Parts: sequence; C-alpha cells; structure tokens
Amino acid sequence: MRKLLWLLYQPYKWLVYIPCLLLSTATLGSIAILSCILINPKFASNTCGVWWARLNSYLTPMLVRVKGRENINKDQSYVVVSNHQSYFDIFVLYGWLGIDFKWVMKKELRKVPFLGIACEKIGHIYIDRSNTQAAIASLQEAKKKLTRGTSVLFFPEGARSITGELQPFKRGAFAMALELGIPILPVSVLNTANILPARTMNLFPGRATLMIHEPCDVTPYSAETMDMLMSEVKKAVQAGLDAGPD
Repeated sequence: MRKLLWLLYQPYKWLVYIPCLLLSTATLGSIAILSCILINPKFASNTCGVWWARLNSYLTPMLVRVKGRENINKDQSYVVVSNHQSYFDIFVLYGWLGIDFKWVMKKELRKVPFLGIACEKIGHIYIDRSNTQAAIASLQEAKKKLTRGTSVLFFPEGARSITGELQPFKRGAFAMALELGIPILPVSVLNTANILPARTMNLFPGRATLMIHEPCDVTPYSAETMDMLMSEVKKAVQAGLDAGPD
C-alpha cells in the first residue's frame, strides 16, 4: 500500500511541491534580504524564515508536533544542540522551535540561490569544516550574536545520519557553551528521515515531532570535563529518539 501511495505522490512532488519550494525560496529569500536592509535581521528571520519553513512543511504535507516547549525561557540565550537525520530537520527547527537563533551551517549552503545570501544577511554562520582556522574564526563571530535571548544552533554530528542512529558529537558547540557560560538546550527531531531520507529524493508526507528537553547547566563542567558534558547532552537527545513521537 505504501509503495502505491508513493507512486501516486510522485506527480505531486515533481509538478507541485518542488516548483513551490523553489518559488517560495526565491520569493521569501528576496523579501528576507530586503527586510534585513529596511528593518532588521531578527525580523527577517522570525517572519520570512518561519513562513518559509512552515509553508514548505504544509505543502509536503508534513505535520509537526512540539513537546517540551515549557523548557524554553525566551529571554535566555542557549547553545541549541539537535540530532540531524534529514534536510527536513531545518523546516522543523526553523518553523517550530519558537526562539530567535543563529544557525551554524556548512559553507556549501552559501551557494544555494536566494537562500544562501538570505541566511548570510540574517546572520547565520557559515563554517568551513575543512579549514580549522577559518572555522574557529566563524565560531568567534557567532559568540558576538548571543545576546538578549538570541541563541545559536548546532548539528553536532556534523552531517546527516545515514542510518538514523545518533553519530558521535563534535566539540564546537560544547566549547562555546563552556566559554560563554550559557546553558545547552538539547532537542530531538523525530521521523524526518521517513519524510526525506538523507542523500535521496524519496520525499513522502508524514508527521514529525520536535522534542525540547530541559536545558543543561554548564557551570559544573570545565574544559577538562567536556566529555562528560557531551555525554549528558547526547543522552538527552538519544532519550528523545528512543521515546518516539507518542
């Protein structure tokens, strides 16, 4: 039955969804760039960015359920740490996390038409993972933006998980949290791999869940105990994945 539904969905995907994705990215990306110039980057992110994410989720259609929103204090800046299984994680987080944040993203995304420059103007941070010094400079720039409730979001696995299993975490997010003394907000994104698996175009409608966990206070930790901090945060993200969407 699923295979039949998948076949029936293909004309919609190619003739409706993908053209709408391209059009919405061009249109809202352009509006975001103008909004950054005429108003401010925060407005552009919290309007154009959120509209873009929700519109393309609804068009899929992907329905999103949020659990644990009470764990967020909107006046607090966080280092947000999320698992990464699919490009649709971006729609879930941007559309439904509900806080102002700057994204740490790979530099290759800067080349995406409209989206790349819009993200740059909004203040998202491109990082060159092949150049250690450039990556450090990008993270130093990101630290300046964590004020008055603005957070920074990392995918600490570094890339989408092909198997769906949580991959080892890289240290950048945790080093930043320790240096600045701000809490880490672990989140788990569930079921997006069933909507768009990594490295495929096998898009299919579905439901996703965003699970927001209790913030992790970093003050008991230091550079010497960073591995313990990473382990605690990874356990929280994994617990969300293990619990499932219900």
